[in-house]
Amino acid sequence: MSSLTASERMAIIRHKGRPTIRDYIPLLFDEFCELHGDRQFGDDHAILGGIANFRGMAVTVIAQVKGRNLEENKDSNFAMPHPEGYRKALRLAKQAEKFHRPVICFIDTPGAYCGIAAEERGQGEAIARNLFEFSRLKTPVISIVLGEGGSGGAIALGVCDELAMLENAIYSVISPRGFASILWRDASREKEAADRMRITAEDLRELGVCDRVIAEPAGGAHNNPQQTAENISHYLTETLTKIMEKEVAILLDSRYNKFRKIGEFEEFPKGSE
Repeated sequence: MSSLTASERMAIIRHKGRPTIRDYIPLLFDEFCELHGDRQFGDDHAILGGIANFRGMAVTVIAQVKGRNLEENKDSNFAMPHPEGYRKALRLAKQAEKFHRPVICFIDTPGAYCGIAAEERGQGEAIARNLFEFSRLKTPVISIVLGEGGSGGAIALGVCDELAMLENAIYSVISPRGFASILWRDASREKEAADRMRITAEDLRELGVCDRVIAEPAGGAHNNPQQTAENISHYLTETLTKIMEKEVAILLDSRYNKFRKIGEFEEFPKGSE
């Protein structure tokens, strides 16, 4: 594992050639069939979802979409989902529960879209509903942070049985730019904020948030997407084999406890050692 700082890793995940979910899907899955819409408002291109075959197993794939150029980013709203995107994700997760398919989520967003229209259509409620429903979904859920995992927009796909991160990925309750803007009123101090926030994969594994760090090729995933996909595939094979054996009641209990212990601390009486 390299000893890069958070700001150096942030530069890697923002590399224009870094693979996106559209690069990984054909490398990881067979017979991917995309499904559209939330059945309420429309189809949000910032979240892609569908059914696929992973090594002979039917799975549901839900992913945030980053573009590789301006046109792709405009189409996916720069990976910032609207509420209908989160409602589409929940619809597909519920469908997976009905047919006993595991859900595999790929997180890659700076955060949920915070425009007026998104707020009018219930952005906060949509994210909160996902947190609530995913926490009790009666089928296995695995989440992988591919690059940037920012704020509630990422956590809405991060309530899972096991969370993995690519080696250079970051995951935080607020983006470094937002952190710098609030704390110092200076967004230009984004790199300094990143290095203080403890948001790297190693940091989060140490804190008990991340369960596994998936290795990337030297210099980042863009240097060898095929190898990165193979590393993800090995992780999924191992984890699905382990997690599919669990009874639903045990699965839900473990998922609940996983999130209850995050941020856990103890208080001692004054004067005690």
